[in-house]
Amino acid sequence: MDLVISGLTKTYPNGVHALKGVNLTVRPGMFGLLGPNGAGKSSLMRTIATLQDADAGTITFGDIDVLSDKQAVRRTLGYLPQEFGLYPAAKAYALLDHFAVLKGITSRSERASVCEALLHQTNLWDARKKAVGTFSGGMRQRFGIAIAMLGKPKLIIVDEPTAGLDPAERVRFLNLLSEIGEQSVVILSTHIVEDVADLCHAMAVIDQGQILLSASPDGAKATLRGKVHRCIVDKGQVAEVQAAHVVLSTRLLAGRIAVRVFAPAAPPGFDTVEPDLEDVYFAAMKRVGGPG
Repeated sequence: MDLVISGLTKTYPNGVHALKGVNLTVRPGMFGLLGPNGAGKSSLMRTIATLQDADAGTITFGDIDVLSDKQAVRRTLGYLPQEFGLYPAAKAYALLDHFAVLKGITSRSERASVCEALLHQTNLWDARKKAVGTFSGGMRQRFGIAIAMLGKPKLIIVDEPTAGLDPAERVRFLNLLSEIGEQSVVILSTHIVEDVADLCHAMAVIDQGQILLSASPDGAKATLRGKVHRCIVDKGQVAEVQAAHVVLSTRLLAGRIAVRVFAPAAPPGFDTVEPDLEDVYFAAMKRVGGPG
């Protein structure tokens, strides 16, 4: 089933125009939604997850009208928000069993089977008798995914899931998401470009409540081929380069600065390089070079 968003708008009472006519189609598999903090990612995720109403527009998931039939959506939805509360003294197995009851799994034997399977899948079985308040950040996120997967949802939303995780936990969590993405529509909302590059078959960039780009990562990179160029300069030359070119990114490199710019042809002193997804992201944010 596809998730189809059309003309979605949302303005909060304080006047913040969070979503401005968002149009997006998300097909089964892993989908990355990239954008800086405050871009509208969480507003969009919360609207899809039926936690807030839109001012205008439509969202459908298969034959479900998301905005008008919230209970139907919730029966097939798994949601891991950026911040979620847990009872810190509760043991992992008991708490997951509790959430399974809330999800409508009333048979004790079925809950036992489901909870055991999910704790194994999220690599938390050995920690099942530990209080969730003692979990590391990565364990906590994996437990959140176990909760989100109760009821075998067909639509799963994860909002900034790897922020603050150490490299090992990040890899473990992303591998888990990749496995889940084989069975469902999984929307990964993040500001971390590498998460999308590693996982997603399709992506979008959002900023100031508007979709700037929607494409496959490979397709988006292809549109920039031959238009991204790199040069190593001294720190004192950066301002001059910024004044003369569309600078995509700068990075400290052994005391000097590696500058990547967007241009139809390589400027003097620059070498053309193969674009990466970070180039795609920054080009979209600067409104240059990418597909709409």
